[in-house]
Amino acid sequence: MVPESGRQFGVRWPPESADDADVLARRVALIGVHLGSIAAVFGLSKLHAVRYEYDFTSSTRFAWALGYAALLSLVAYAAGLPDAARTSRALASVGATVVAAIGVSVAQLVVGTPVLPRFVVFGSAAGLAGWYWLLARIVGRFDDASERRDRVVFVGSDADAALFADDIDLAPERPARLLERTHPAEVRPRRPGDEPLVDLVIASKATVLVLGREAQDDTAVVAQASALHEAGVRVRTLCAFYEEWLGKLPISDLERLSLMFDIREVHQVRYGRVKRLLDLAVAVPACVAFVAAIPFVAIGNRFGNRGPLLYAQIRVGAHGERFSILKFRTMRPDGGRMANEWTTEDDPRITRFGGILRRTHLDELPQVWNVLRGDLSFVGPRPEQPHYVDELSQKLPFYGLRHLVRPGLTGWAQVKYGYAGNERDALEKLQYEFFYLGHQSLRFDLRVMGRTLRSVFHSDGR
Repeated sequence: MVPESGRQFGVRWPPESADDADVLARRVALIGVHLGSIAAVFGLSKLHAVRYEYDFTSSTRFAWALGYAALLSLVAYAAGLPDAARTSRALASVGATVVAAIGVSVAQLVVGTPVLPRFVVFGSAAGLAGWYWLLARIVGRFDDASERRDRVVFVGSDADAALFADDIDLAPERPARLLERTHPAEVRPRRPGDEPLVDLVIASKATVLVLGREAQDDTAVVAQASALHEAGVRVRTLCAFYEEWLGKLPISDLERLSLMFDIREVHQVRYGRVKRLLDLAVAVPACVAFVAAIPFVAIGNRFGNRGPLLYAQIRVGAHGERFSILKFRTMRPDGGRMANEWTTEDDPRITRFGGILRRTHLDELPQVWNVLRGDLSFVGPRPEQPHYVDELSQKLPFYGLRHLVRPGLTGWAQVKYGYAGNERDALEKLQYEFFYLGHQSLRFDLRVMGRTLRSVFHSDGR
């Protein structure tokens, strides 16, 4: 029996995993950030209304208070709260509230009237700085160390094991540590009563057992996995582990699974319509920001990025249709055209001011016009140049699946993997893009947009 084997090796059984507690703590703390922001702004607004005898709920200040609370929550999330590291908790907490307070103050200057009292603006900021810090500290108590990660044993082919070892630490959604990797032949019983896989899992104190395709086809391995599952060890296929812990699909399964899931944008008309309405709701005010940014970018170009203001490039969109994507130019023009090679993060063609535009992601701002036109969505696979699409489609027969949906200004692959500078990176990002296609939802889209804000806030460039 497995529990007896556990006692034989002197380990606790079943093994303890703290990952669920970590996830729950983060979710509760994130809700605390949002509710705290609302409570602080509306509580102080109500106190001010009582003190000066006016009806807060029927005044224009109610809408402004709602906007200020939303801004506080948004900036706090972008600053990394409530997951901020110990060394940056105080800075992130104070910085988020200061930025939000400055933002609403600037908005009031533009409007020309103090729509929210200073008591509410600065009182909320002061109180929430401490609240955000407290939530970050609580989350920090659940954070941690490698012992608190899920401990993984992998059984599968040597090729899958090598990729698995590389991928497990690459931007995981749930932290995990690979303890052992072995081939199915090495854990088959040699004699009746032997349970080599059970012994391996118990000896390593693993909390998760991952089975590659070869292991799933081996009845002797599956029988031992079943016993471990009954004893409390989590058992996952390679594909299921990638989805739950890494937020992507494994390379080995991309072609096999490419048609085995629904894509909401294709198979659910309502989702596509609501997503388009959400794109328009965000794109219209974003276009105002685009127009407002033009004079400042033009001045910056004058000193450190001489040449045309905008750069247009042909990209492949939904259903293979081509369109011109717009960006603020960040590279030196090459005979009136930009070179078409893969761009690297330290590309020598990037100008001084162009580097600033890239680090702040302001170079992407003109693409809100593409969103308004319907060429892009805010969330989706990033559109590529036609010659890259032709090249990758020849090497990856399933690559064209990403063109069944409208491409995105940002996407799950961007927030998880970042910049693609070669074919290997493109294949890596395709794993994340297929995961997105299989899990499309408005909630997931909002999650991607929130992650994008965080990456912009903390990014050093791409």
